[in-house]
Amino acid sequence: MPQKNTPMISIVDDDEAVRDATKALIRSLGYRAATFSSAEEFLGSNRVQETSCLISDVHMPGLNGIELQERLAAGGHRIPIIFITAFPDDQVRDRAMRSGAISFMSKPYSEANLIVCLDRALNAA
Repeated sequence: MPQKNTPMISIVDDDEAVRDATKALIRSLGYRAATFSSAEEFLGSNRVQETSCLISDVHMPGLNGIELQERLAAGGHRIPIIFITAFPDDQVRDRAMRSGAISFMSKPYSEANLIVCLDRALNAA
């Protein structure tokens, strides 16, 4: 069981299968993981303050991933974000990266690429 000082990785995706698979991967790496089905659920949780890295879908009902990134920044939360999307769009990617995202990956993504991005995010924090 990961310790309290082990990094917390929060996963926001409206697809339950993606959340579960990503959570299993994160836990297999020895990190703590919390999942949320929406940006609003994450923002209303007690996990925002302890999140070391956020893995978020871009396209979700309600607030999308980019709007989540903007809300976090406006609230003073400088959480490294890895975006994943089934609908890659150059303008959205550029906006996310300009706003400080660590990565913008297309689904399906490789676990190896996610691990590299996660290592970069945790070392940038």
